[in-house]
Amino acid sequence: MSDRFALTGARIFDGDDWHDDAALVVRDGLVEAIVPSGAIARDVRAVDTGGGMLVPGFVDIQVNGGGGVMLNDHPDVASIETICRAHAPFGTTALLPTLITDTPAITAAAIAAGEAAALQKVPSFLGLHLEGPHLSIARKGAHDPALIRPMTDADQVMLIAARPKLPVLLTTIAPESVDPTRVAALAKAGIIVSLGHSDTGYATAKGFAEAGAAVVTHLFNAMSQIGNREPGLVGAAIDIGTLSAGLIADGIHVHPAAIRIALDAKQGPGKIVLVTDAMATIGTDMTSFTLNGRTIYRKDGSLRLADGTLAGADLDMISAVRFMHNIVGVDLSEALRMASLYPAQAIGQSHRLGRLANGTVADIVALSDGLDIRSVWIGGDKVFEAGASR
Repeated sequence: MSDRFALTGARIFDGDDWHDDAALVVRDGLVEAIVPSGAIARDVRAVDTGGGMLVPGFVDIQVNGGGGVMLNDHPDVASIETICRAHAPFGTTALLPTLITDTPAITAAAIAAGEAAALQKVPSFLGLHLEGPHLSIARKGAHDPALIRPMTDADQVMLIAARPKLPVLLTTIAPESVDPTRVAALAKAGIIVSLGHSDTGYATAKGFAEAGAAVVTHLFNAMSQIGNREPGLVGAAIDIGTLSAGLIADGIHVHPAAIRIALDAKQGPGKIVLVTDAMATIGTDMTSFTLNGRTIYRKDGSLRLADGTLAGADLDMISAVRFMHNIVGVDLSEALRMASLYPAQAIGQSHRLGRLANGTVADIVALSDGLDIRSVWIGGDKVFEAGASR
């Protein structure tokens, strides 16, 4: 007998449009339909959500940690499960655990853990994001410069071999450390290539986009900036329509005015998508942790090395949505799309994620009118309810 129910009592945002006086019907972990409230079949169990909004679950393509765990420190399935669970109460129902630049052995372990997590169907696990080690030391950010290196034949073979075993594989590279022919080979194999941690110029970035790069990692941060004669990687991300770009919307990494300028200028079809770049602190009260042997301090809403360098973000996805809507002034529908539909599109998953439509995964977030998380469903299973014991 199938598990079939209808969520009622809330406005429904399907990823494109709003539906009033409607019900969201879920069957066997998938969305079946959005129907008028009075048209729910008698054999369907009705669940009153008590008002507010039902929206598509958030998709985060850059998550370094959560629940007290960093993927770098413990590249295993248990850590992936912990990270995924930590982000669910904040509305993230699909994510890419992200490995920051590390040794070949740690990278191999993280890939093996991701492959095992995929086989075990860990809830909300979407694949892996390997951020480095093939970056530019000039734009290293918090990455350990001793571990940054050019991509080799062996690295390329390892990535291509891992791709069929992972739902999604995204890797951040810098043109300074990777030849465009390698990018073309990675893209041909179905790997999402993102440009980041780079001092590259516009023309080179354009060439890499033509070779197959499809994303830019955390726009404005750890990259060449816009100048009058050299637009840099920031300018390329905004001007080249095939590129999507991640954005850390916490008011610390990027000024609201810069965000507004980028949104107004962004050429499509690529979009600016919200990412948290979250670290181990999410879902905890910890005040510091380590990465590659260096202490990162949590203070005043930011995470920094001892020298003040930003090291990821102390950010969850619903907070990013609130920031975009309340501070930047983005329409709520668009802010929600930036957290769900657009990231799903950036990694080729919008056929099943980021929307509430027939056949999509029943990843659903119930929000209050004030944009607080009330409940979260992953694959039709409720995994969080505000006020419930955890």
